[in-house]
Amino acid sequence: MSDAPEPRLSIIVPLLDEEGSIPELADRIRRACDGAGMTFEVWFVDDGSSDGTWKAVQTLHAADPRFAGLRFRRNYGKSAALAVGFERARGQYVITMDGDLQDDPAEIPGLVAVLESGYDLVSGWKKKRHDPLSKTIPSRFFNLVTRRIAGIPLHDFNCGLKAYRNEVVKAVKVYGELHRYIPLLAKWEGFERITEKEVQHHPRRHGATKFGFERFLRGFLDLLTVTFLTRFASRPMHFFGTFGTLAFTAGFLISLWISVDKLVFGHPIGDRPLLLLGIMMILVGVQMFTTGLIGQMIVEPRMQRTDTLQITETLVAAPASDARLHA
Repeated sequence: MSDAPEPRLSIIVPLLDEEGSIPELADRIRRACDGAGMTFEVWFVDDGSSDGTWKAVQTLHAADPRFAGLRFRRNYGKSAALAVGFERARGQYVITMDGDLQDDPAEIPGLVAVLESGYDLVSGWKKKRHDPLSKTIPSRFFNLVTRRIAGIPLHDFNCGLKAYRNEVVKAVKVYGELHRYIPLLAKWEGFERITEKEVQHHPRRHGATKFGFERFLRGFLDLLTVTFLTRFASRPMHFFGTFGTLAFTAGFLISLWISVDKLVFGHPIGDRPLLLLGIMMILVGVQMFTTGLIGQMIVEPRMQRTDTLQITETLVAAPASDARLHA
């Protein structure tokens, strides 16, 4: 496929036990893209399925080579599936969607149109969801908290249907469970033109959901992780040093107060909880400040490198001889 002309779209579909959905999903993708006159490639990433998912992908590829596939030896998770898909995506625009037929391929032309209007990333918004309350209510709370912390006005961070410019997916690094926060990771890399588009959501017709309530706990922990990485990865001293300074100052003031209380008013301090609290706060402050200092020493060599910087355009200076010609 490397010698073939680059398609306009690269569509990445993570799969986990979705054998029954693949033929219909492929047919919908084909009709949506061919109908809009857009060339495409599809990367089905089998994330360690235990049913006939990979056999269905092989059959589809034999009939239509535009549908390619990757198979993991075991289940690595959605972030890993998206990461390998991003590496192989050749299209000008990259679409991600789930393989359970709840995301509608008919939305693809509309998402591409939004990208072509000047945006870097378009996230689908499942305004009307066909999921049980046990899934929708925690999801709304999760999205509210994420929206406030990330500062990105999206209603549905976890929607699998998203569209990106190719340079966005090449820049973001997705691992662990960070696929929920690709918009935040993209913003961190300098792609700030992010918006959303309302998309249709269908009930699940085949298989069972792969996500339980525990994903919201993991999602919250991942939010803390990605928030720290995007805001303080290059300056850990600002994070740990701030809290360390506050803790040390509080402990010092407490210790100063009880010392004055002892020296001036003669009150005993040996059996007062404030004594232990002041000492503990001072120790915590020193430890956090030291942690920040060590962290800054670790990241400093990396921050001095220029090969990790995202450069979008370069204007090369003309030689001196050429400059005289134009004088």
